[in-house]
Amino acid sequence: MQAEVLSVGTELLLGQTVNTDTTIVAKALSALGIDLLYAAVVGDNVGRLEKAVYDALDRSDILITTGGLGPTGDDLTKETVAAAAGKKLVLHEQSYQHLLDYFANGGMTENQMKQAMLPEGCTALKNDNGTAPGCAFRTDKGKIVIMLPGPPSELTPMLHNYAVPYLEKFQSAVIASHSVHVYGRGEAPVAQMIEDLMEQSNPTVAPYAKEGEMFVRVTAKAATKEEADAMCVPVVEELKKRIGNFVYGVDVETLEELVVSELKKAGKKLATAESCTGGMLAKRITDIPGSSAVFETGCVTYANCVKERLLGVPHETLVTYGAVSEQTARAMAEGIVRESGADIGVGITGIAGPDGGTEEKPVGLVYIALSDGKNTWVAKRQPMGRLKSREWHRHCAASKALDMVRRYLAGLPVDEA
Repeated sequence: MQAEVLSVGTELLLGQTVNTDTTIVAKALSALGIDLLYAAVVGDNVGRLEKAVYDALDRSDILITTGGLGPTGDDLTKETVAAAAGKKLVLHEQSYQHLLDYFANGGMTENQMKQAMLPEGCTALKNDNGTAPGCAFRTDKGKIVIMLPGPPSELTPMLHNYAVPYLEKFQSAVIASHSVHVYGRGEAPVAQMIEDLMEQSNPTVAPYAKEGEMFVRVTAKAATKEEADAMCVPVVEELKKRIGNFVYGVDVETLEELVVSELKKAGKKLATAESCTGGMLAKRITDIPGSSAVFETGCVTYANCVKERLLGVPHETLVTYGAVSEQTARAMAEGIVRESGADIGVGITGIAGPDGGTEEKPVGLVYIALSDGKNTWVAKRQPMGRLKSREWHRHCAASKALDMVRRYLAGLPVDEA
């Protein structure tokens, strides 16, 4: 089946609200093996929305709308889509009762009733986090229409708990998908390594670029999920074999998630000393729930005098080699281990830009060191290709540090380039 997503709301067109709904829905459709052919944003205008709905129903098997299901006058989605699909709106008793329960302590206004009016004969999709129910139905021509609320906190649970099971009823096969995450090798070189695997049709193999890293998605279709998963296993193993130590995980969200998990398993604690990344590494680690069990402390030591005072970086090192140097990064990592008592310390120093670079030390040059108190490893990140942003250099430096920790915990070469 082929699908289309219409996100409704003038605030999306004005840039006042970021449209994350399409991303959320697209991922769910991909997992179901449903091709998303079109995605569009339409303002709160009956004429334009009506045309977009007619076009979508003409060329796609599934139309999913997000937004415009609320009680106010500019919430036009339900009325417009129902009319375009030839459905009249009727009071849905369970949704009406949900509204009464929701506003049992007051606040129920007359226009709230609008949310309980749903297309006749539809399947109501319960809103566990709000007042506006969603709905799903088939048109006279067999097209599937699903309407979901706009706020992601309401859309996401409704989509996964109710809309996805509704769509699964129309699927003749089950899709299984697994992602092999890679750091240290880009999309183009990995694609060359796996070119023959990318030519097969079931399972399919496709590389995707992410910020500073990439992943390969393996997707199989079969009669059952167990069969589809079994089809993916040998392909995933072959990818791991070919890409080698640069594979950091399968079906994990991020490097930091993996690192926190592996630190917990190893019973080790980490401390960070950052300069050019400004605490980004510490933030990414502490964004992960439960990181307090493995993260000891983090220091942002921008000024040289602070590097000396807090980390014990020798004054002579800074004078002779400079703040951006292998020697300083090494001293920072060793200093934070010594001062914090953590098992592993990371030191990062570099030039994030856009200013401050020289011919000898250009923007993007970063040294990342890891120390366990006995041994210290230092990696050097050189700027490559066209000039990148300050944020890019900082993000990639933090990612490299996480990968070094990952490698250390796995017993792999820590500074492998």
